[in-house]
Amino acid sequence: MKATGVVSYYRFLRQALHIATEGGWMFYAWMFAATAVALVGANAWAVQVRDGMIRTNMTDHVSWGLYIANFTFCVGLAAGGVMMVIPAYLYHDRDMHDVVIIGEILAIAAIIMSTLSVVVDLGRPDRFWHLIPGIGKLNWPISMLTWDIIVLNGYLLINLHVVGYLLYTRFQGKEPNPKWYVPFVFLSIFWAISIHTVTAFLYCGLGGRPFWNTALLAPRFLASAFVSGPAFILIVMRVVRVGSDLPMSTGPARVLVQIIRVAAVINLLMLFSELFTLFYAGGGHLASAKYLFFGDHGKHGLVAWIWSAVAMNIIGTALFFTPAALRRSSTRIVACVLCVVGIWIEKGMGLIIPGFIPSTLHEIVEYSPSLTEWKVTAGIWAFGLLLLTVMLKVSVAVFTNKMMLEPTNDSTTSPPAATGSNS
Repeated sequence: MKATGVVSYYRFLRQALHIATEGGWMFYAWMFAATAVALVGANAWAVQVRDGMIRTNMTDHVSWGLYIANFTFCVGLAAGGVMMVIPAYLYHDRDMHDVVIIGEILAIAAIIMSTLSVVVDLGRPDRFWHLIPGIGKLNWPISMLTWDIIVLNGYLLINLHVVGYLLYTRFQGKEPNPKWYVPFVFLSIFWAISIHTVTAFLYCGLGGRPFWNTALLAPRFLASAFVSGPAFILIVMRVVRVGSDLPMSTGPARVLVQIIRVAAVINLLMLFSELFTLFYAGGGHLASAKYLFFGDHGKHGLVAWIWSAVAMNIIGTALFFTPAALRRSSTRIVACVLCVVGIWIEKGMGLIIPGFIPSTLHEIVEYSPSLTEWKVTAGIWAFGLLLLTVMLKVSVAVFTNKMMLEPTNDSTTSPPAATGSNS
């Protein structure tokens, strides 16, 4: 007799919990290290809540720091996950169907990290309930921040539905019904673009911060997201390939490398176009750009950061255009790491911080993250990677038929496609 819906859900959750906590010594070492870092971050945030934002190095002059910088990058990382959905469903790439769920899982983890980055930036997180409709006021639709809350939570729910539905139907040994997930997949393509576009509008809509007042900000956000997202996915795919027996062809990696090549060149082109406009024509942006790239009045706290980011992006892009990027995983991984770190710096320390320097009173008040901020940010990343590890482990178990509702030895039918390729 087949299990009822409630029983099958219970078995799915029970087996998922078992799989998520089972592994070799390397798995336990990784989980122990990540958990320890996450707990250190949680403790640092608790101290920050107790003592106030004085524990950070943010001031009235620089009111957004490492937390918002990390938020911006993580939103782009989540948006970049759609780069696996587009070739899989719009262009019917069958190889991509088998690994597209990796991009969707990464999007879930990245959205959670971006949300946590905003929560820890709140001086009084206990007052967050003021945004709940019916209790407080969401200020919709006049507030850009409200739009950001809507699109981020909407994107999280979409990806949770797609991933949960595909994993559960595969666990049951059934073929996924396209009408229950394909519309949400196509919706996620539009939604992924919107989450980073709205984030860019949050910044470029602030008239008092001329460094952000550029029409290129949203396109630059999308271009950089379509580099960092696929690059991070390539790293994750390499880890899954080495650490599991999930069969993966080289086709998806080649497609992602081609996407990165185009997006990385566009990202660099828009960066240099912005620099030309700033330093040749001048304007209100120039003061922040001058401080960022060359320092000003003896203050040069961000110069090393931005030039490191530019060098990493150029070298990473150049490596992606070498033939070895398609043939050798080592070259590809080095290029991915350079691009991910470079874009993290460019969209954080190279974008958020200089928007406040000089201040509206033309004062140069430098900012560098405090130890508390680094601990909290590291804790957020550790927690996000923990979630990513657990979700990947469960997904691999489902797609390799190690997690099944009623495993039998007399099965004569082949398992359904990993992500419903009949669509």
